[in-house]
Amino acid sequence: MSESTTDASDEGDATITLYRLQACPFCERVARTLSEYDLDYQSRFVEPLHSERNAVKRVSGQRAVPVIVDDRTGVTMSESERIVQYLDRTYGEA
Repeated sequence: MSESTTDASDEGDATITLYRLQACPFCERVARTLSEYDLDYQSRFVEPLHSERNAVKRVSGQRAVPVIVDDRTGVTMSESERIVQYLDRTYGEA
């Protein structure tokens, strides 16, 4: 299986890329939060085999997922709890 891209919205509008695994509960938590805030994002599904996750390593320096890259703010971040907190602070209702 190769790394592939699936859009959650129009690709031209997406400023956030979510690197994720299929059926990963931590990745799903982040995707759910992105959807709750109605944020356009692009999902990049990565290799299940940890040692093959080169795309994730290139952007974050590690191979663990989830990872988001937010082009709007210049933030690259890993770990679902930290990502959700970031999304709450950055895009949540004031």
